[in-house]
Amino acid sequence: MDWGMKNRLSQLMPNGRCFFMPIDHGYFQGPTTGLEKPGETVKPLLPYIDALFCTRGVLRSAINPVTSKPIVLRVSGCTSMVGKDLANEEVTTSVDEILRLNASAVGVSVFIGSDYEKETLRNLSKLVNECEDYGIPVMAVTAVGKEMDKREARYLALCCRIAAELGARVVKTYWCEKDFEKVVNGCPVPVIMAGGPKCNTELEVLEFVADGMKKGAVGINLGRNVWQNPHPVAMAKALRSIVHENRTAKEAYDLFKEFE
Repeated sequence: MDWGMKNRLSQLMPNGRCFFMPIDHGYFQGPTTGLEKPGETVKPLLPYIDALFCTRGVLRSAINPVTSKPIVLRVSGCTSMVGKDLANEEVTTSVDEILRLNASAVGVSVFIGSDYEKETLRNLSKLVNECEDYGIPVMAVTAVGKEMDKREARYLALCCRIAAELGARVVKTYWCEKDFEKVVNGCPVPVIMAGGPKCNTELEVLEFVADGMKKGAVGINLGRNVWQNPHPVAMAKALRSIVHENRTAKEAYDLFKEFE
């Protein structure tokens, strides 16, 4: 691994752990509750996260370039909630643009098991080919496929391994209650947890994050569970304590209650 790649990954994952915050939801679903003004949403949360995951449009228009965290740039899209198939994505952003925006990494979705599996895996492969020349890590986002409703370890492990085999330096996937360690152990690159299952309480969120970290994930990529929470700063502090301080879910929840 060359110097530039190592440097970018070390910024994104200090001490090998990471708390990424996605605010890219608008690229396919438009204005999202809590992200109507993304710059204002993230400003109080920046001290507690390691990187922002966003599109170039939001980055340019809403994120302060002086005080920003490292950026993971969302570079796949071209579909919407009202279209026929969210899986029919293309790469939206050139390497020149990625360099111009000084992104520390890029993220692209792959839809294993969908009608557009081949096309999205080709997107990933081409992006890896181009970004490796410049030392830019590519994060594969294992997204919705035909089996995604199950969120079973066998399907998630398949997605993660394929993404790693095609050259992704990091894989973002979903936590599952059973055999999540098999998902992580079957993937030769770091695994980051996405938002996970629908949770009714803060403690449930903290519990699945703590479980996933214990089973080998290197971090989280959580957005709605943070900025849609009535107490987003408290939630960010609690999550960071699990990722970077090895706190238990109960300890993190106690911390949350201190700052809510």
